[in-house]
Amino acid sequence: MTRELRTAPSLSALYARSLLHRPRRAVDFPRTTVSLRGNRFDVDRVAAFCRSTGFPLRDTVPLPFPHLVGFGLQVDLLVREPFPFTLLGLVHLAQSFEQTRPLSVEESFDVSVRAVGMHAHRRGATVDLVTEVRTGTEKVWTGRSRYLARGVSWPGRAEEPARLPAPEGPGTLWRVPADTGRTYAAVSGDVNPLHLSPVTARLLGFRRALAHGMWTASRSLSAIGGPPPGAARFDVEFGKPLLLPATVRHVAVEEPDGWSTAVRSRDGSKLHLAARLTSS
Repeated sequence: MTRELRTAPSLSALYARSLLHRPRRAVDFPRTTVSLRGNRFDVDRVAAFCRSTGFPLRDTVPLPFPHLVGFGLQVDLLVREPFPFTLLGLVHLAQSFEQTRPLSVEESFDVSVRAVGMHAHRRGATVDLVTEVRTGTEKVWTGRSRYLARGVSWPGRAEEPARLPAPEGPGTLWRVPADTGRTYAAVSGDVNPLHLSPVTARLLGFRRALAHGMWTASRSLSAIGGPPPGAARFDVEFGKPLLLPATVRHVAVEEPDGWSTAVRSRDGSKLHLAARLTSS
């Protein structure tokens, strides 16, 4: 079934609704697709995203940016459909972005989101959400988000996927300010209380606010100047939460077909993110 929205959903309203949401003890995940047609990029929002994450201003959108458009549909799907878990408390484990070509800031496009699978995990269950962007009949961008629902029982054997390489070395130090979560929330619309302040983060079990994983991933990609024009894929695995404020170390290693990157704590003992950029 496809549920077509007329306008972009209000994330603040959906987060408020999620506080009253109760998980459905379903034996399967919903097969609904949420879609929104005839979109255009908000140029001011693209510019704000670039300022927040370090991308230069161009006439094409940065590779991660369409995720911001699809994220509202993801939240709408997770809150309004009968999943066996609640939105708050989900952990973003992994993300991929793939484009067949760069998207112009002036293009009109359709976006859709659907769940494609749930799997057993040693700490609960995971769900994969796929976001697709099309211009006419051409699929030009695909994102795949994997979230962990802790403590949820799901049939099947828990399997550990292969890990991305996480380069080590001196790298470059980043100073990540305390207001990074609020700044990125204003751009992305992701107003999860974990990211907004120490007070709201403590309500969810963290002593300080956390940086958005998507901010960290986007900042890592911008730091290597990617992607180049053309088809490209960026795969990300999230590690330890990045508590704010922080000083972290970004390590990037160029490879024949792209780059491998890592974001580590200043002393290198904690891995916050590992990523790999490939292009063709």
